[in-house]
Parts: sequence; C-alpha cells; structure tokens
Amino acid sequence: MRRVITLAGSPRYPSRSSALLEYAREKLSHADIEVCHWHLQNFEPEDLLYARFDSPALQTLLEQLAGADGIIVATPVYKASFSGALKTLLDLLPERALEGKVVLPVATGGTIAHMLAVDYALKPVLNALKAQEILHGVFADDSQVIDYQHQPRFTPNLQRRLDSALDTFWQALQRREPAFQPRQQGVAHA
Repeated sequence: MRRVITLAGSPRYPSRSSALLEYAREKLSHADIEVCHWHLQNFEPEDLLYARFDSPALQTLLEQLAGADGIIVATPVYKASFSGALKTLLDLLPERALEGKVVLPVATGGTIAHMLAVDYALKPVLNALKAQEILHGVFADDSQVIDYQHQPRFTPNLQRRLDSALDTFWQALQRREPAFQPRQQGVAHA
C-alpha cells in the first residue's frame, strides 16, 4: 500500500488550505492510499521557534516521512509567500527529507496575484529538501473555496483542477518504487 503525508501549513484550523487537504485525503483514501495527516498544531510552538530538532512530534513526522511515497503540502499565501510557520517547520527537516518523494504543493490566497508564490517561494524550499518530483501545484483564491468550516466545497473550476492534480499525483506515485518495500539486490537482468 502506498503512503502519503499531508501537511497543513496554515497556523489556523480550519482554513481554506486545510480544506484542500481534507478533500485530497478523502480522494486518496478511496484510492487505497494510506494517508498520515499533519498540521502545525501537532507541534509545540516552542519546538518550532527554538528549532528543537529532538521534538517528539518532529521525530514522529520524520519516521512517517521516511516510509512515505509522497507528500501534499498545503499553505495559505501571506504577503506574496507561503506561511512563515510552515517555513519554520520545513527548516527543521534534514536536507534530504523529501528524497525519493513525489510532492504536490497546494495553496490558497486572497487574490490570483499570489499564484506565483508556489513557484517562486514554496517550490525552491521543497527542491532544497531533494524532492524526487515536484508536481505542478494547485492555487485557489479565497472565492473558489465556498465552505471550509464544515464539509469542504469548492467552485466547479477548482474541483476539476484538484481532481486533475490528484490524478497526476496518483499516477506519479504508481511510477515510483514503494518507499517501504525492500529492494531486491543482486538480481541480474538478462
């Protein structure tokens, strides 16, 4: 079974960006993918602010991440960049934390003007963590998230883009060798 981590990078819950993740978790679970959900509230604020690499929550995240095939990172966009709290968490991850992982970034923002924050702010950080494949992300402006406090509801356009991105994510997961299956060594190919 494939395993995926979802990481909600909003300091608020519920939030528009966490609604995108909730939708993704439901879709992936129906595709028989194990989903481990994380959000900033899983971490003690002091552990993030004081860069406590020995934080129990961080150690658990790293263990789960090591056995994951992919990760979906969701963030709100503030002042033309992704969440500072998410950046603080990503800074605590080892340099190769995303090595071999398929990554799907998703973001929400007040206006379409913030759309490029995924490409120019978030993707370089994910790349620095050595992600195997960073997919084209999904950006939603606030008006496209109709309800995020109850059952996530989106405009038809956003729903189609999310479904397409999740399909691409699923296909990318299928192309890679599962993270937690032992590799065969010493097998000669004719």
